[in-house]
Amino acid sequence: MILCLVVIAAVTGLWSLYARRLEEWNVRAPLVMVLAGIATGLVTPAIAASLDEGVAQHVAEIILAVLLFVDATEVHGGRLFGAEPGMAVRTLLIAMPLSLVAAVWLGGLLLPADLSWAALLVIACALVPIDLAPAESLVRDRLVPARVRDVLNVEGGYNDGIVSPIFAFALILAGTSSPADTPLEALATAVPSAVKAVGCGFAFGLGVAWLMNLAERREWVTGQSRRILVVALPLFTYTATVELGGNGFVAAFVCGIAFRFLRQVAPRKGMKVVAQTPELQLLEDTAALLTVGMWFFLGNVVVMTVREGVGWKVVLYCLGVLTVVRVVPMLLAMIRSSTSVRERLIIGAIGPRGTTSIVFGLLAFNDLPSGELADTALTTMTLTVIASVLIHGPGAVIIGRVSHHELSGNLPSKRT
Repeated sequence: MILCLVVIAAVTGLWSLYARRLEEWNVRAPLVMVLAGIATGLVTPAIAASLDEGVAQHVAEIILAVLLFVDATEVHGGRLFGAEPGMAVRTLLIAMPLSLVAAVWLGGLLLPADLSWAALLVIACALVPIDLAPAESLVRDRLVPARVRDVLNVEGGYNDGIVSPIFAFALILAGTSSPADTPLEALATAVPSAVKAVGCGFAFGLGVAWLMNLAERREWVTGQSRRILVVALPLFTYTATVELGGNGFVAAFVCGIAFRFLRQVAPRKGMKVVAQTPELQLLEDTAALLTVGMWFFLGNVVVMTVREGVGWKVVLYCLGVLTVVRVVPMLLAMIRSSTSVRERLIIGAIGPRGTTSIVFGLLAFNDLPSGELADTALTTMTLTVIASVLIHGPGAVIIGRVSHHELSGNLPSKRT
C-alpha cells in the first residue's frame, strides 16, 4: 500500500507540472493515472487484491459521497435544472430509466446466464451514469454549443444521485449484506433508508446554508473557514445519515441540492450573492484529488482483468452500454422536443463513464457473492470505463469538432 501512495503522489505531481501541455494533447488526469495504475499493477499484481478489503470499500463510499455533493452543487444557469430544464428532465427521467432497462435486457442476453435480474440491475446502475471528467475538454472548452453542454452538465450532476437509491435497492436484493430475498423485502429496507436520507439531506443542507448566510451577514466567517465548512458538510451528512440508518449517498446528494438552492439560487435580500467557485474550490480540489486514487486502482484492476481473460460477449455488452444503450433512449426521450436529431445524437455520443462507475463497481464487487457474479460486475465496470476513457478522452476532439461544425449554425448564440 505504501508503494501505491508513493506512485500516486509522484504521478499526480508530475501531471500537475505538465497539466496544461498534456491537456493541449487531450491527455487528461484519468488517462495518466490509469496508465500509472497499469504499470504498477504489472510490477506488483498483489495491489489489486486489496480492492476486496473493507478499508477500500469505506474509502470508496466516502469518495462517492463527496462526489455526489459536488455534482449536485455544480449545475449552472441559476436554476436547479440549468438553462434547459425541459431537455434536462427528459434526459434524467426518461432517457436514463430507459437506459437502465436496456442495460438489464442486454445483460440478460450477453452476460452469464445465472445472473439474476437484480444483479443485472446492479451492474446497469454502475455503468449507465455518466461522468464528465474523461470528456472535460468537450463540456468545458466550448467545442460543443452551449445548449448541449448545459444538458450534459445537468445530467452529469444529477444522474448518479438519482441512480443511487436504485443501486442500493438492487444491491440489497442481490448482495450478501442483507437478508432480503424478495423485491418487497428489499423495498422494506430501501424505502425507509431513502426517506431518512432525504430528510437528513434537506435538513443538513438547508440548515448549514442558512447558518452560513447568517454568519456572513454578521461577518463571523472568513474565506478559509467557509471553504473548510463546505468540505466538512458532505462528510458529516454521509456519516450522520448512515449512523441514523439512512442511505448516506442519497443524503449527500440531496444535501448538495438543498445547500446550493439556499446559497446560490434562492434570492436573499440585503446580501450579496457569494460566487460559487471560491466557496466550493477547496471541496472540488479535494474531490479531484480523491478521484485520482480511484483511477489509479482502476489501472490495477485492468491488469487483473486481462490476466483472468475476458469473453467476447462481455466486451460486446460493454460496448453496447456505451453506444446503443445510451443513444437510442436519448433519441426516444427527445421526441417532440425542440432539439434536432443531430443534437440528440451528439448528447448521446458524449456519454463518458468515470468515477461514479468505478465506485459503484467496487461496491458491487465487495457486496455481491464472490465468484462469477462479483467478477462480472468488476470486469464490466473496468472494460466500460477504460473504453470510455479512450473514446471520450483523445477521441473527444473528433466528436467536438463534428458537433461544432454541424450544430453551431443551428443553435442560439448564447454561451455559458
